[in-house]
Amino acid sequence: MKRIAIFPGSFDPITIGHQSIVLRSLPLFDEVIIAIGDNTQKKCMFPIEKRKQWIEKTFEGIEKVKVDVYNMLTVDYCKQKNAKYIIRGLRNSIDFQYEQNIALINTEICPEIETIFLLTEPQYTSINSSFIREIMNFGGDVKRFLPENIRMDF
Repeated sequence: MKRIAIFPGSFDPITIGHQSIVLRSLPLFDEVIIAIGDNTQKKCMFPIEKRKQWIEKTFEGIEKVKVDVYNMLTVDYCKQKNAKYIIRGLRNSIDFQYEQNIALINTEICPEIETIFLLTEPQYTSINSSFIREIMNFGGDVKRFLPENIRMDF
């Protein structure tokens, strides 16, 4: 059976930290689906189609990576895609506490889906999409925080 993992998020925008998590997860799975979720708790800066294009461009030529958009519970999306794993990146203990609670709820809903935590590489621990959006709002240069393939768009 194919080992399929979902890497869910809003990716508003995708960062080099996200890119690193995906690249490091590839040896573990046959397919990684980067799933852009419609999070009802977040107000996004960039349209979902633009975010999808940036992610596709970031992983261009990597056959094991697929990009999709979804609007349902992540575990339901996993079932729909026959994925048994959810990938989450952890930058710090605050991320761990938040992600642990989500993983526990997901396990209650769907025990056959396992959450896999990958620690962020040290050089990326301070990078997150919220900070990038804030820097952009004040006219700052964010290119160094973004995957190389999409930097020209910023």
